[in-house]
Amino acid sequence: MNSPIEPALLAPPLHEAARLEALHRLELLDTPPSEAFDRITRMAAQLFNLPIAAVSLTDSDRQWFKSKVGVEHDAIPRLRAPCAEVADTAHVLVVPDLLENACFRNSKLAADGIRFYAGAPLVTSDGFALGAMCVLGTEPRQVTQVERQALQDLAAMVMAQIELQHALGRIDPVSGLPNRNQFIVDFNDMELAELAGDMRLAALVSLASPQELSDAQRVMGAGYLDEMVRDAVPQLRLAGAGKIYHVGTIQFAFFAPAGISLETFRTQLQSWLDARASHGQARFITTTTVGVAPFTVGQTEGLDLLRNMHSAAQDALAAERSVRVFSSEHDAVLQRQFWLVNAFGAALQGSNQLHLVYQPKIGLKDGACAGVEALLRWSHPERGVISPGEFIPVIEATSLARATTEWVLAAAMRQMAAWRHEGVTLQVAVNVSAVNLEEPDFCDRVLKLLVRHGLPASNLAIELTESALMRNPKVAQATLERLARAGVQLAIDDFGTGYSSLSYLQSLPANVVKIDQSFMRNLAQDERRRALVGAMIKLSHDLGHKVVAEGVETVEVEELLRAAGCDEVQGYLHARPLAPDALAAWLAGRAR
Repeated sequence: MNSPIEPALLAPPLHEAARLEALHRLELLDTPPSEAFDRITRMAAQLFNLPIAAVSLTDSDRQWFKSKVGVEHDAIPRLRAPCAEVADTAHVLVVPDLLENACFRNSKLAADGIRFYAGAPLVTSDGFALGAMCVLGTEPRQVTQVERQALQDLAAMVMAQIELQHALGRIDPVSGLPNRNQFIVDFNDMELAELAGDMRLAALVSLASPQELSDAQRVMGAGYLDEMVRDAVPQLRLAGAGKIYHVGTIQFAFFAPAGISLETFRTQLQSWLDARASHGQARFITTTTVGVAPFTVGQTEGLDLLRNMHSAAQDALAAERSVRVFSSEHDAVLQRQFWLVNAFGAALQGSNQLHLVYQPKIGLKDGACAGVEALLRWSHPERGVISPGEFIPVIEATSLARATTEWVLAAAMRQMAAWRHEGVTLQVAVNVSAVNLEEPDFCDRVLKLLVRHGLPASNLAIELTESALMRNPKVAQATLERLARAGVQLAIDDFGTGYSSLSYLQSLPANVVKIDQSFMRNLAQDERRRALVGAMIKLSHDLGHKVVAEGVETVEVEELLRAAGCDEVQGYLHARPLAPDALAAWLAGRAR
């Protein structure tokens, strides 16, 4: 069927603006090839025994090929393109010979040697023709009624695939944008369009920090977040983001144009953020950050890319920089911390990875061992000894903190009971984290363990840092007062490194203040440091506390502390942390 209408005489359809909006809303233009569409295009070429087939989408000024067989270029001008007429009329168009057709004899297709064209419209459920499923040949030919119906069936298959991607798990209902699933599909399809090994860039925009997101939802409700998301979409389009993916509650991702440099891309993103900061109510209560991540086509996994971009956006938040590029070095640290948490959780369930060592505290007046501090050690079966300075801060920030303290308390009390059975009475100090003080049953658990092992409460000392005490002062004080009433000894650990107030410390039922080991370094050479340590010792005595100095390694430092009135010292000068048998031998040696 030849078209009788000259393109120049065709009036623009009244619904053209709405048709283009429907096309753009599907986020199909300028996306990588997709095997789901390529399969249908190959089928069309084979069915018609023709060298060329394409899924052609009609944009405002071009025909862009979502899928193609036998075509090198990605787009041709819309003017005098047969597919444009299919989109305009929403009808099947067959042109047996382009050179014999007044509308298309001067078209680009005809100039390229194309003689035959047949196209069926890609029509949405709303009636908008997005483009055509078309087949082309270099020789004139006719189509049968069966072939015409087959072409329409193929067009329906293309539309079914488009709507499937749009409706079933691929589109976010709030923003109307492709979601994370579609991001992964498009990312994987990128290998079909680009050379493996090419370096590209992608960015993730986070509209708010996790805490800001939680606060906004608590105060304003989910509707406020939906409004924030909808407001951000047109702003991102103005930023030239290309196809945008809604990959998180308030997170959007997009790929940088091919060939753009990292510095240029970062500058563009910063300019967009600066412009965004000048309007909108959300700017007063949220912090927008952007994480940029380089990736290698054919080598990087899609989920890894999302994780890298998210990590960079979080780094931007922590560093108070709007745009941050992913750091593989920092990622290695995060990966290590994640491994530590999982491996330590398994160690708590096992029986031979964790153990306690005990470091003596020595009285400066009589030289006697006044007690020991229980210290947790971890020997991983594959990674070997893991430094407590590495794993303890990580574990204390997780839900494993409670179980860890439980393990240490139980192990320490079993050892205390064993020593008592052998006639050795030692006070053992156990470190407790901030989260333990906030547990409503912490005191009950500690006291039950003492009863179970037949131990007097005075044999146990609980050590807490200033930072732990200040996390929730009222709850901490109530917990400590109950332990103190039961007879448990309390010590403020790492004194001088936190931010506690003197009035608060004065109100605590603590018995001991432990001066942090950092103050012992260069104590003999630093007069100002000696003055500071002396002041801390005097202040602690004035408040009624005994003073223990940690990290003492030389006789000279010990003599200075003795002169300043310090009560006890702990450090390598007297003993390293010792296993129970080694500690027993050490104690026997001192007795001799």
